[in-house]
Amino acid sequence: MQLKVMENIMAANDMIARENRRLFDQHGLFVINFMSSPGAGKTTLLERTISALKNEFAIAVIEGDIRGQIDAERIERHGVPVLQINTGGECHLDANMIRNGLDEMDLSGKDLLIIENVGNLVCPAEFKVGENFKAMILSVPEGDDKPYKYPLMFKESRVLIINKIDLLGILDFNIQKVEETARALNPDMVIFHVSSKTGEGFDAWLDWLRKQIREAKRTN
Repeated sequence: MQLKVMENIMAANDMIARENRRLFDQHGLFVINFMSSPGAGKTTLLERTISALKNEFAIAVIEGDIRGQIDAERIERHGVPVLQINTGGECHLDANMIRNGLDEMDLSGKDLLIIENVGNLVCPAEFKVGENFKAMILSVPEGDDKPYKYPLMFKESRVLIINKIDLLGILDFNIQKVEETARALNPDMVIFHVSSKTGEGFDAWLDWLRKQIREAKRTN
């Protein structure tokens, strides 16, 4: 019975996610879902990405947290619209939360919507929200064993951003091992090495993101 209930929940979520995606496509909007463990540097990476692209594209952000609005306040300082969704205990954002949040957000004229999911390496990977791609941020201090421990996250993510590479010479982290394991789980994964602190590696990440945004505009 428990399995059937879970199947029903996932089916309902997927249906709403498809509705969200149709809405995003109608606006020619590229949507990326950022996922990571707490402390991986999602928000700092997001801030640097917004600073680099906000003069080229109209950007909006949805912030997901269990409670509080600290990250949303950080994003607001960059002059882009941001919506805070507090899950009240849930370890992820789901499609219905996003759908309800969209009632409070004007998507007209927007090019890019970034969803910063709740910090967690399990639940967010299970729930589609209507995004074009999921992107996982893995930081060097977390260790190189995460593809083994959390395989679904790597299977579901189109993009892997290995963050805090400025610490590679300090911490024991085998970046080649991570890449090989990640691509064994997901051969189509696109991988970037960045430091949100120094900006190293950001050019490749930003160029890829620009291409995706423009492609979304052309095809919708």
